[in-house]
Amino acid sequence: MDDRLLAQAQTIDNYTLSSIMDDYGNDVWNYAYFLTKSAEQADELSQEVFIRAYSGIAQYRGDCSLKTWLLTITRNTTFTYRKSRFFRSSLWGETLPIETERGASSQRVMIAEQPAHPSAEMEVMRKEHIHEIWDIVLALPKKFREILLLNLKYELTTSEIAEMLKISSGTVKSRLSRGKDKVRKQWEERSK
Repeated sequence: MDDRLLAQAQTIDNYTLSSIMDDYGNDVWNYAYFLTKSAEQADELSQEVFIRAYSGIAQYRGDCSLKTWLLTITRNTTFTYRKSRFFRSSLWGETLPIETERGASSQRVMIAEQPAHPSAEMEVMRKEHIHEIWDIVLALPKKFREILLLNLKYELTTSEIAEMLKISSGTVKSRLSRGKDKVRKQWEERSK
């Protein structure tokens, strides 16, 4: 999808909307889920985000990537729903548990030591470690958690995050650095 053409568009057709949904649907849903901790709410919010994008394409100026624009709509839509009476009285507080085996013995796996074609066992261990790291990230205070998610998962730049969250780039860099340090320290403590 060419962001420059969309920046000039006043309307979009169903094919273009479908293409945008295919390209960015998972990102929007995952971010909505991250913000709400509810699959049901993420479903509803994702639909609302694409409705707003469809009807508001004329507001897309191309100052940021289409992905950043959609994630900003996701964030704003979620916060608007949080404030609404219906949203507060719905399933907002429910979370889906992430099952991890905390009691299992952990082994350090060095990336450099992994063969070109890892065994199924090594792949399972790698995925388990990734889940444990994301558990640490999701347990951080919101100001670090959200910036780490936007940077690591959605690969947004410092300036894109700053614009999206309406904070300075310096603040983003600082929180990103401090958040990574917190994750690193907690990971090292768990791995001992």
